[in-house]
Amino acid sequence: MDLDDAYANMSHIPDGAAYPARWAEAAEAFRARARCELDLPYGEHPREVFDLFHPDRMALGLLVLVHGGYWMRFDKSDFSHLAAGAHARGWAVAMPSYPLAPEVRVRRIFKGLRDGMGRILERVPGPVVLAGHSAGGQLVLRLGCRKARFEGRDRVRRIMAISPVTDLRPLMRTSMNETLGLTPEEAVRESPALRRRRMRIDISAWVGADERPVFVEQARGIAAAWESVDLVEEPERHHFDVIEGLEEADSAMTRRLLEGLP
Repeated sequence: MDLDDAYANMSHIPDGAAYPARWAEAAEAFRARARCELDLPYGEHPREVFDLFHPDRMALGLLVLVHGGYWMRFDKSDFSHLAAGAHARGWAVAMPSYPLAPEVRVRRIFKGLRDGMGRILERVPGPVVLAGHSAGGQLVLRLGCRKARFEGRDRVRRIMAISPVTDLRPLMRTSMNETLGLTPEEAVRESPALRRRRMRIDISAWVGADERPVFVEQARGIAAAWESVDLVEEPERHHFDVIEGLEEADSAMTRRLLEGLP
């Protein structure tokens, strides 16, 4: 198998190259109309900042939404519009950026987010839900691992990993690893599917049925490795449009993410 092609999304999605600009435009428009605080620090690195979107009334809880990009690209400001669904339901939404490879390793990205969670969670009381897309899915699942301890961890009620990378070992055999620099030890350590989950957290893996087969396999892998993971393979969705459900208050994705809480 050509793993570079297997993990390539843009070239296999119709008009795939147009999505990043489309996301950025939608994100800017959402920030312009939302009540938000921008670039709040959660760590020492210049990219360890988050945007916080406040609902019009007292928040029911906090959704922390972590963007993807293979740990190498994108920024919180590219995906602000994905806060719209939870925001409309009365939830506050925190959206962090993080340092990128090759400046830092995947392990450092996770550690910075874990260590900064207390500063993010302290801003909004109530239950906490974590969601992440692609590389962001790996990061939120790592936060759901048994040994991932952070301030406010007991408030986390639910984790949704959308099209997550749950086993990093195959990435060592792609050209991406020239940037990521994954070692066998790090790939094992940072793979949620190879670690033990923390119990008493509701966890779901959501993937588009029309995604590259390796992403469907990665989602199925975490469902097989961890007990009681709700696996959803959404029909007619690919890696770039599967996240669009987060924009709608009544989408199946947003309902699965937030209903029944607090």
